[in-house]
Amino acid sequence: MKHVVSVSLGSSTRDHKVEAEFFGEKFTIERVGTDGDMNKTIQMIRDLDGKVDAFGMGGIDLYLVAGDRRYMIRDAKKIAEAAKISPIVDGSGLKNTLERRVAPYLQKELGWELSGKKALLVSGVDRFGQAEALTEAGCRMTFGDLIFALGIPIPIRELGTLRLLAQALLPVMCQLPFAMLYPTGKKQETVTTKYEKYYLDADIIAGDYLFIKKYMPPALPGKIIITNTVTASDVEMLRQRGVAILVTTTPEMDGRSFGTNVMEGVLISILGKSAAEVRPEDYDDLLDRMGFKPRVEYLQERN
Repeated sequence: MKHVVSVSLGSSTRDHKVEAEFFGEKFTIERVGTDGDMNKTIQMIRDLDGKVDAFGMGGIDLYLVAGDRRYMIRDAKKIAEAAKISPIVDGSGLKNTLERRVAPYLQKELGWELSGKKALLVSGVDRFGQAEALTEAGCRMTFGDLIFALGIPIPIRELGTLRLLAQALLPVMCQLPFAMLYPTGKKQETVTTKYEKYYLDADIIAGDYLFIKKYMPPALPGKIIITNTVTASDVEMLRQRGVAILVTTTPEMDGRSFGTNVMEGVLISILGKSAAEVRPEDYDDLLDRMGFKPRVEYLQERN
């Protein structure tokens, strides 16, 4: 049996463990949170290195992306270097493949009309593939990178502007402590409605769930959420707030969806390659063979 572990800087309240089967092989897949403790994260990876088939790096990205350029986050590099034997991935390979498939799937397979819809992507540099796919689908975009990561209430409306700003700011931002850019540990449980107007103005709210949750208004009637890594309690929260449809880019397993870093860990353990050896086409081929489709859940009664 293969064993894939996501060691996350996130809250331990979101820990989960399941068994699954892919291509006739059984997997134990688990997520373990360290409540924002960087040293504990590194030590846990060192302790498990060579004993698991792959690591997912949760709650932090190794790279932020702007077009064809990517920038390594200093704190994430320290975590990745703790794994000397088992491959370690942060989910960026799937963000650039699996998440690009969501908008075309909703349009072609489900017949959704996305053109003209107003879409808020809370962080484009975290999910540049999704940013490009929603733009290509004809959505009227708002990128919340300055708002949600830096607290600067300036929405970015164009993909080209996002790319230029990212290329200017990411070399500096990636040297900052990661906790300044993204909620870790107990901060993930804190919710404020500081940026409510951007949510209410959008038809579609997309991106990392914890980033979405951090500023989520008490009511989101009729909204579509496109995200990842939701627990059963997260789904119930969205239902109570009036969200119409939940789309997750990774499949549901035992009541929740895991993050892209976990699923990338599964795929890389199947491929038997290091992260540096894997090409986007390798992931695309495996996703096709596995029949991966986005999870689409209608949260309100349909007339």
